[in-house]
Amino acid sequence: MRFETGVDIDASADRVWRVMTDVAGWPEFTPTMTTVEPLGDGPLALGVRVRIKQPGLPPMVWQVTEFTDGRSFAWRATGGGVTTVATHLLTPREGGASVLLGIDQSGPLAPLMSLLIGGRTRRYVRTEAESLKRRCESGDTV
Repeated sequence: MRFETGVDIDASADRVWRVMTDVAGWPEFTPTMTTVEPLGDGPLALGVRVRIKQPGLPPMVWQVTEFTDGRSFAWRATGGGVTTVATHLLTPREGGASVLLGIDQSGPLAPLMSLLIGGRTRRYVRTEAESLKRRCESGDTV
């Protein structure tokens, strides 16, 4: 299963990047995240691991596998016969930034998981993009 969704955000690319990479703060503004717990000290970077709990899903540990400061990151989690890669891409634009979020699931049980929770996964990714937009466009500090 591969799914992508994009959103234009009327906030500076710097602000969007700060919100997007402050992963421990995600539960404050998106209902698809119950807890996001970095497993170590320091900012989000290549190799960093994060435990995420989402409503209706088992907790998963994600590891950052790609990181370009100010631009993009990807992380990967494996469990139950499925490898999931989530991508986060920021592109500056006049008056703000565009963000593209993607999810890609592979492995022997990926087709079954897509049937069982594919709709929820797509809903969660769309909600995360819209929640990021609202947070970045609000006056809330990061």
